[in-house]
Amino acid sequence: MTEVVRGLDRDLADKMAEKYNPQREREAKEWLESVIQREFAADVSFHEALKDGVILCEAINKVSPGTQVKINQSKMPFKQMENINSFLQAAEKMGVNRHELFQTVDLYEAKNLVQVIDSIYALSRCAESKGYAGARIGPKLAEKQDFHFSAEKLAAGKNAIPILSGFSSSEKVPTYNRRDIGGIDPGKLQQ
Repeated sequence: MTEVVRGLDRDLADKMAEKYNPQREREAKEWLESVIQREFAADVSFHEALKDGVILCEAINKVSPGTQVKINQSKMPFKQMENINSFLQAAEKMGVNRHELFQTVDLYEAKNLVQVIDSIYALSRCAESKGYAGARIGPKLAEKQDFHFSAEKLAAGKNAIPILSGFSSSEKVPTYNRRDIGGIDPGKLQQ
């Protein structure tokens, strides 16, 4: 029996379906396969392949040197969710931002596979920044850049015309008188 979804739940499910991108899922799957050095089973979906958390734990163990997540091979649901949770904790410890990670139910119950895919992309970026030499999916993680300006450059910047205002800080910005609306000055009414 299928569950009939109505109202807000249906709207949320439709919105989630709009965000889903099969190309991104394929790229995430291929990246995980390259990390763990074996292919997913051909007869299972992306969700089913990741649902027990084993592949995710194997991937985090490979991309994060010094991190060894214990992998439970049990088919019991709480052990599978424990694998997913262990992966999430290790990914956060590695440097993936918490807001980029999914929640356990997002994967286990297929509530938000878009966020699961986004988390795999984030893991890929973070792994590269920590020294993982394999492939990366998605954009490169931004690195902090410090800029140092000489005193002459800073002084020249103070005399430049600001783009938005068109006036330098030394010039007086023109002001305009109040506009009378309907022949009445609103400022004089309060007096």
